[in-house]
Amino acid sequence: MSIFGFGTPCTADIEFSDQESRKKIQVTNNKGVSLPLCLYCDGDENETVAGSINLAMKKGKKIEHVGIRVQLIGQIEVGGQEPFEFTNLVSELAPPGVLKDSETFPFNFLNVEKAHESYNGINVRLRYFIKFVIARQYSSNVVEEQDFWVQKIQQDPQMNNSIKMEVGIEDCLHIEFEYNKTKYHLKDVVVGKVYFLLVRIKIKHMELNIVKRESSGSGPNVENKSETITKFEIMDGAPVRGESVPIRLFLNGFDVSPTFKSVHNKFSVKYYLNLVLVDEEDRRYFKQQEVQLWRKAP
Repeated sequence: MSIFGFGTPCTADIEFSDQESRKKIQVTNNKGVSLPLCLYCDGDENETVAGSINLAMKKGKKIEHVGIRVQLIGQIEVGGQEPFEFTNLVSELAPPGVLKDSETFPFNFLNVEKAHESYNGINVRLRYFIKFVIARQYSSNVVEEQDFWVQKIQQDPQMNNSIKMEVGIEDCLHIEFEYNKTKYHLKDVVVGKVYFLLVRIKIKHMELNIVKRESSGSGPNVENKSETITKFEIMDGAPVRGESVPIRLFLNGFDVSPTFKSVHNKFSVKYYLNLVLVDEEDRRYFKQQEVQLWRKAP
């Protein structure tokens, strides 16, 4: 993302050291443009972020500056609020002076702890980027930014209990449903079943929805945004008492992120399995169950 203004006497290109070979991920930025970003995966060890800035001076131009620096920034953007920086590493590249010739500035941020996974949501964006700055005393700074994407590899949960609940409407409907886990990795399979104990209403079909709920802000200013990721039909037609309907939903292929829990008190992202029954008069009966999503090593 370039922040160079009209008439700037130079151009700058930020490159990562292994840019050609490093895995890329397509990400839509805040302007709706899909771009390939270099992918960094943090697991047990923190990855180094290195590269270079190729500065090209325009012929006959020069820049008087009070210093040149490069920064690695991690920040959270919520709605129209001022961005919150949770990481800001700085490396000074040059003391005050005058730029006349094109130059390459290497950068190397060793073993960078990337505390959170990158996230582009409904009202929230958590991003990492390299920021190159030529600081000027009497003119606006020359600035160039380049985003990269972070994924956090997590360990398998030590406990992962199944979910079993009974729900219903008195004298009309009584069902028992079960899911095999409460925590799923992003390429996992939701396995379960629905067992009908009492059916006195005419059910037309049943579906399982994955719902994402994004909460941003804190206290009385919390804003909740919900999005249905998928609607998966698991039954078509009227069930009878004693019938058991299996559930098997593959998460791979859906656009889901890991669960985020109160990141710097700025935002949270939760996921729910929503079991929905629709009767012949299009009345909807549902039961929602929160589940946790996490990223497993490939």
